[in-house]
Amino acid sequence: MNKVNKYMVVNDCIKIYPKTIGIFTQFHIDSCCGGAVSIEAAARRDGAALEELMAALNEAASK
Repeated sequence: MNKVNKYMVVNDCIKIYPKTIGIFTQFHIDSCCGGAVSIEAAARRDGAALEELMAALNEAASK
């Protein structure tokens, strides 16, 4: 079961699942100044592949 969904705010995801910060960095998602938007919006803005990003985030969140 997925713990992270594309509607979560980036900063909230990191707060709940601290291990996801490395995934956001790996996918070049701005989680500092640009972390107040949904994961979906951040992926679109920063050019990340949403499906791959979501899979990696959920893997990190489940560790």
